[in-house]
Amino acid sequence: MSTTMPPNVVPYPNQDGRPQRRAEDRVNARRPMRRAGDGVASKHGVTLVVPAQNEARNIPWVFEQIPRCVDEVILVDGSSDDATVPMARHCLPTVRSVQQCGPGKGNALRTGFAAASGEYIVMMDADGSMWPGEIPHFLHFLDHGFDFVKGSRCIAGGGSLDLTKIRSLGNRALLAVVNYLYDASLTDLCYGYCAFRRSFLDALDLRSTGFEIEAEMIAHALRSGLRIAEVPSLELPRRSGRSHLHAVSDGRRVLRTLISERPGARSSAAVAAEER
Repeated sequence: MSTTMPPNVVPYPNQDGRPQRRAEDRVNARRPMRRAGDGVASKHGVTLVVPAQNEARNIPWVFEQIPRCVDEVILVDGSSDDATVPMARHCLPTVRSVQQCGPGKGNALRTGFAAASGEYIVMMDADGSMWPGEIPHFLHFLDHGFDFVKGSRCIAGGGSLDLTKIRSLGNRALLAVVNYLYDASLTDLCYGYCAFRRSFLDALDLRSTGFEIEAEMIAHALRSGLRIAEVPSLELPRRSGRSHLHAVSDGRRVLRTLISERPGARSSAAVAAEER
């Protein structure tokens, strides 16, 4: 089930209506800008999982914007050869840094999920394309009975400042596939800003190693009958560096995942069990 409800939270507190984008954009020099409602904590422990590979230049902005409702931050390092890990520890001394168990974003996320201790897990990228100030929106729906919450750039209040034409076409095509195969009514697919209850990790049964893990999560959540909510999210441009995403090849992997995991098909877990 897909449910879209605008949360009663003001998403962008800046006077010009835009997300806080720069490390130097502060009310004063000693204190980073925060959301007006950050003081309201969730009813449950919250772990933020951030996979990162060579994101030292982006980490300060991302970590500065993390709201106070997050109890634990796990940085999953993909063997960075820059100062990603030292920078993370400098910006947030309490951060937990773990090394991912294999190559690919999927491996990184699964490593972070396994290390998480919070009852709620939020996943987001380290490149500055996702605003941490939106995290309370996701927690609002988890606190009110939903099991899996995903950001959408395609509903009122959401959008993208970084969506290329080819990525937009690919996302719409894959979205049509998932809605058809899974009898769903989602509005966005290829966007990895999500939150879920840790108790459903077994139901999600994640096995993917690359970017297709985001589609696998949604496919398994739909197959398992989890209560899914979409919340508006604004995708921002990567602050620096190049994206690790390859639109065509990763799009093919997402399509294969959606087809292989569709209702009525043998799941990847069943195939793996038969091979053993």
